[in-house]
Amino acid sequence: MKITIDDDFDLDKIIDSGQCFRPSRTGDIYRFVTGENLIEIRYEKERGSSEPDEAPVQISVSCTKEEWDRIWHPYFDLDTNYREIRKSIPKDDTYLQTAAKCGAGIRILRQDRFEMLISFIISQRKSIPAIRTSIERLVSLCGHKGFFPGPSDMVNVTDEELASCALGYRLPYVKSAAEAVANKDVDLEALDELSDEDLFETLKTFRGVGDKVANCVALFAYHRTGRAPVDTWIARVIKEQYGGVNPFPAYGDLAGIMQQYMFYHAKG
Repeated sequence: MKITIDDDFDLDKIIDSGQCFRPSRTGDIYRFVTGENLIEIRYEKERGSSEPDEAPVQISVSCTKEEWDRIWHPYFDLDTNYREIRKSIPKDDTYLQTAAKCGAGIRILRQDRFEMLISFIISQRKSIPAIRTSIERLVSLCGHKGFFPGPSDMVNVTDEELASCALGYRLPYVKSAAEAVANKDVDLEALDELSDEDLFETLKTFRGVGDKVANCVALFAYHRTGRAPVDTWIARVIKEQYGGVNPFPAYGDLAGIMQQYMFYHAKG
């Protein structure tokens, strides 16, 4: 099936934006997976090189229209106009103007709650390639048919088996989070009803989850676009480009989108 998207949409930038760890590209085929759903996407034609972010994007997808509308249209947040968001950036925020132009095409994915919780616990003090390696080992260890394991799958493997996923000091945090969800001590879906701040504080009750991880899960699993995670890259941007003053409060509910532009630009 063919789809036309008249907005910012760049699969390479999405994959490299630091918000997701399982999407991949092989040749001209892009593969995304969420829950127990998988899609393969191919660009229908080469995009122009002058202003690719302003031209409609034509893609071919491996799913039905019903699956696209139900799963992938919301997954890629296609009801939000990212081009207009970029154009709303004040001209006096020159660094963000540059970062947004560099990152045009990034979209905030609506990802699986449990997968994001575990993935960002694993992400602490790891490079993106190392995070991806750990997650793929975890999928191979206790996932089903290549899909991310559920909490019950993870609590049914031994610590020794989990250690083979290169989790290091994060292993007890991963196991504790899986147990809390499997035992229904925390209902991740019910957390959607909480305010941004209450969600943030509740996520921090998981062992090993601090401010950065809680904000990442809030942004990438619950689509709380007002949350802007601060990692080493963003901390450097705040220090070097904004004189140590956090710029994100000025962007309100768009702060998380602006953070993604800055992160992508800063890490090069």
